[in-house]
Amino acid sequence: MTLYFSRNPNPRLAVATARHLKAEVAFEFASPFAPGQAERFRPLNPNLSIPILAWPGGSLWEADAIACRLSRAARSDFWRTGEDEPDMIRWLSWGKENFMRACDTVHFERGTKQRYRLGPIDEDKVREGLEEFHKGATTLEAELADRQWLVGTSLSYADFRMAALLPFNDAAGLPLGEYPALDRWYRRLEAIDAWRDPFKGLDAPPLAPVPRQGTAL
Repeated sequence: MTLYFSRNPNPRLAVATARHLKAEVAFEFASPFAPGQAERFRPLNPNLSIPILAWPGGSLWEADAIACRLSRAARSDFWRTGEDEPDMIRWLSWGKENFMRACDTVHFERGTKQRYRLGPIDEDKVREGLEEFHKGATTLEAELADRQWLVGTSLSYADFRMAALLPFNDAAGLPLGEYPALDRWYRRLEAIDAWRDPFKGLDAPPLAPVPRQGTAL
């Protein structure tokens, strides 16, 4: 199988998952929207988005689905099954609609738009995102106050998914440090090699730098 990826948040999540699971996949950096690439990737994903997991005769797209398949193939409980599965799915669902959405709103303005010269920061959107971040972070702070991980007593995919935008916090500037339990949880993730540097040893061109504030776009 081949995992097509880039350095953006969801592809990074898929690569980190694959490397954490020591999945038997080949990694290939991909740009489906680059000139001449659409026809190659459209049969694998009609949306042309990555990550994509492909094998002879088939493919799978969306990071969560890829994580599920790779975890099953590795016979790992990283993707929870049984009694813990509803709890994990709860966090995936809530996280994407709340905490991660807030993180993404702020990162898009301060990171993505600046990185790709898409216009000035919309400070109203940043304020809106930060308000939602504080709401989500308050929920997570209470949940993580007396335990290390979101599901049960060990790391799960729910932790990776919830943190998908946080490796980009150098650009987003989210006030993670205001929430001690949440900050400790993320530091535990950063201690995991596959999470901290999923692209180590891979052919993966770096993202364009985010201009310093005040630099002309």
